[in-house]
Amino acid sequence: SGNPLQCQERPNWVGGNTMSRNNVLLKVILLGDGGVGKSSLMNRYVTDRFDLQSFHTIGVEFLNRDLEVDGRPVTLQIWDTAGQERFKSLRTPFYRGADCCLLTFAVNDLQSFLNLSCWKKEFMFYSDVKEPESFPFVVLGNKVDMERREVGEDEARAWCEENGCCPYFETSAKDDTNVTAAFEAAVRVVLAAEDQIGHALLGSTIDLHGNRKTSRGSCC
Repeated sequence: SGNPLQCQERPNWVGGNTMSRNNVLLKVILLGDGGVGKSSLMNRYVTDRFDLQSFHTIGVEFLNRDLEVDGRPVTLQIWDTAGQERFKSLRTPFYRGADCCLLTFAVNDLQSFLNLSCWKKEFMFYSDVKEPESFPFVVLGNKVDMERREVGEDEARAWCEENGCCPYFETSAKDDTNVTAAFEAAVRVVLAAEDQIGHALLGSTIDLHGNRKTSRGSCC
C-alpha cells in the first residue's frame, strides 16, 4: 500500500517471442539451500503450477514472465539455482548481471535460515556488482503451509533489518501465498534503485561559484 507502482500481467504472444524489444529486461536470481522450494516458487509464479514430485535443480534454469509496471513493459527473467555445494561451480557464473537476488529459506528448516548470510556472501563475491552496499535483496521465508516452524517471522524480519532493510515475504508455492507479491517486490526494488540513481543525477547541480552540490537520498 502507498506504492505508486502498479504491476499487472501482460499476456505472452502464443508462438512468438515473449520479450518485446521495448521491454526492460530484469534478471533476478533465486538463492538458498537445496530443498527450500526455489524451483516451486519460480514455477508457481510463471506457470501457476505446483508439482509435489519436483526434483532438485542441477546447475541453473530460468523462465521469463512479462509484466507491466507503472506503465513500463518489463520482462522478468528468473534464474533458479542448485542449492547443493557440489553444483557451486555451475551456478556462480550466472550471478553476473543480476539486478536483484531473492534469498530463500524454508520456515520449517532452521539451518536454511542460518545459511542466508553464506548465500549473500557467495552472491556478492561472484556477482561482481558495482555498488554492493546498495544492491537490492528480497528475502523469502517459504513453506508457510507447513504446520511445524523452526523460524519465527519476527526472527526473519530482524535478520532483514540487520542486512540492509531487505523486504521480507512469507510464501508458499504450494498454496500460492504471497508468491506474486514477492516477485513484484523484486521488480519494485530494482526500479526504485534505478529511479534513485536518476534523481541523484538530476539533483546534482553546480552553483555560480563552481561548487558541486549533490542531493542526498534516504535509506529504507
